[in-house]
Amino acid sequence: MTEPSSPSSRGARRRSLLGVFALLLLLGGLASTGYYWFISRHFESTDDAYVAANVVPVTPQITGIVREVTVRDTDHVAAAQPLVALDDADARIALDAAEAQLAHTVREIRTVFANNDTLRADVAVRQADLAQADTQRRKAEDDLATRKALVVSGAVGKEELKHAEIALAAAEAMVTAAQSGVHAAQERLSANQAMTEGTSIEAHPSVAQAVARVREAYVNLARCQIAAPVTGQVVRRTVQVGQRVQPGTPLLSLVTLAHVWVDANFKEVQLGEMRIGQPVKVHADVYGDDVVYDGEIVGFSAGTGAAFALLPAQNATGNWIKIVQRVPVRIELNPEQVAARPLRVGLSVLATVDIQDSSGTPLGMAPAEPHLSATQVFDGQREHADQRIAEIISAHRGPPGSATNKP
Repeated sequence: MTEPSSPSSRGARRRSLLGVFALLLLLGGLASTGYYWFISRHFESTDDAYVAANVVPVTPQITGIVREVTVRDTDHVAAAQPLVALDDADARIALDAAEAQLAHTVREIRTVFANNDTLRADVAVRQADLAQADTQRRKAEDDLATRKALVVSGAVGKEELKHAEIALAAAEAMVTAAQSGVHAAQERLSANQAMTEGTSIEAHPSVAQAVARVREAYVNLARCQIAAPVTGQVVRRTVQVGQRVQPGTPLLSLVTLAHVWVDANFKEVQLGEMRIGQPVKVHADVYGDDVVYDGEIVGFSAGTGAAFALLPAQNATGNWIKIVQRVPVRIELNPEQVAARPLRVGLSVLATVDIQDSSGTPLGMAPAEPHLSATQVFDGQREHADQRIAEIISAHRGPPGSATNKP
């Protein structure tokens, strides 16, 4: 049978346990302090973060009736892939009319250029007629002067003198008429040259106006085929076959999942040491903690989320309560990691920023970046129109080097 422990031994055991407990508390405090000082204080994290991407709306540029829709929601499409086709009957008629008008205008201006040589020749003929009439007038003047000298001696009768005077008057009238003819021909030549001076058939204002109409009609025809401006995934498709659409009517949208980023809403007290270019570790809920995305801070919102809300808080009211505000911070992700593990718009993520190196540019002061969103889908429309216009002009302007190409 064991003897009961004495009060002194129980007190010693209690003091020993308290000492161990105090030592553990001290070690735990030191470990916590060390972890905070060397590790934790160099990171800021938030789970109020979500995946974002460009959502590109697809809208028509002309009025028309939808004839065909080639995609559906969730489809992946490439840039320039046809999405919606509008009925193009009216556009084709307008293009045919514009091309016919261009051909007619080119032939008209070709005639105007050709008339320059004709009018020059007419001026030369009128000047020759004037020279001939002037010669006849001078001959009539000499005949009249001779007869006036002979009428005194009686060698020439008064009747013959009268005939000479009539002949002179007729010659003078012919000279006047020839002068008027030369002046009129020169006016016609000047007027025609004014329409061709300093230009060519292709650059003539009338042809340029007809060219603009052809280009407009061609572009309108091309716009009956609505193509994807960027590569992405189809969302919010509302267009239906038979629907009459107006310019700007939302048909569908494309999400560019190849280029996504994270909008992380950090508390205002977490932003003091954040800088552009600081590394970020991102965990997406959809893949769990085992998948980590490498990111980088690239931008900082100009205000808090509450400041840009649809109904911003009225802080001047009497029932104001201070709330810690959050500011959206944009984080770019590694594109290779995103391609391997695709993300979707709106997914929740956990973002952890390494703020140890605070020597970078403060948030909100990043240098301007070139525009990242662009499309070349519409670039070829004008080129094809110009090619068709050149064919029409070449077919109706006449052979190169002919008189129709000279001012």
